Amino acid sequence: MYKYRLSYLFIAPFVLAFTIFILIPVIAGVLLSFTYFNAIEFPSWVGWNNYQNIFSQDIVFLQHVLPNSFKFALFVGPIGYVLSFILAWLISQLPNAVRIWYALAMYAPSLTAGVAMAVVWQVMFTGDRTGYINSFLLRWGFIDEPIYFVLDADYLLNIMIIVSIWSSMGIGFLAQLAGILNVDRTLYEAGRIDGISSRLQEIWYITIPMMKPQMLFAAVMAIVHTLNSGGIGTDLSGSNPTPNYAGQLMANHIQDYGFIRFELGYASAISIILLLMMFILSRFFWYLFGTEEGGEKE
Repeated sequence: MYKYRLSYLFIAPFVLAFTIFILIPVIAGVLLSFTYFNAIEFPSWVGWNNYQNIFSQDIVFLQHVLPNSFKFALFVGPIGYVLSFILAWLISQLPNAVRIWYALAMYAPSLTAGVAMAVVWQVMFTGDRTGYINSFLLRWGFIDEPIYFVLDADYLLNIMIIVSIWSSMGIGFLAQLAGILNVDRTLYEAGRIDGISSRLQEIWYITIPMMKPQMLFAAVMAIVHTLNSGGIGTDLSGSNPTPNYAGQLMANHIQDYGFIRFELGYASAISIILLLMMFILSRFFWYLFGTEEGGEKE
């Protein structure tokens, strides 16, 4: 260790930041999940009671949060991931002069999601005649009175899915675009000589295998974006909990118990469940897209 002391000096900032902002909070969260903690009194040990209550007595979690989260993740994660790859590939085929502008147009919604939520989506789904969708439906006689889209339990989650897919072209999208652009062009020429005759075959046999690290990174970012989503339903409906818990996701449930009810031990238990879900899905995508060297995935 003394011989390579300079190397440890270089990695020290990362190690310190990782320890302070990730490792210690995760350990604290795990410990708090086994306690009753109201942010005022000292935490009291309750063992597995929080986890038992989540899966046996928390009706909101079992009947609303869990089904909503699975439906939300099932649509937003895969669809957003596939669309980001398709759009990245299409943009990579454009000339250099216009490629950057198309990439910026796809990436911008992820940077201005809060502004877009207020300017675009809330105006579009406003529950009166001034809302774009209500105005269109009323004008053409499809409905007789305005629909309160973001306050209706039948519509809210579906609207959240649409908005999340629209705003999911973030860092993962840029990573996939960079991966496609960095594929050696001579591989495509060699592929044509070996019998590859279509763009679809090029994507399947050359592009995807050569950009697995970028696809892994994009998959992890898609997992984080999907499972951490929760503010969308609150922003659209203007309330937490959302109406009839129709748009209640894991992140909303954590905020509800942590910052409204101040049951921080219970909120920590939900957070650890969410963390485990992220870890399992990340390992699954690592298994799919991890590069292989020496017979082992890295």
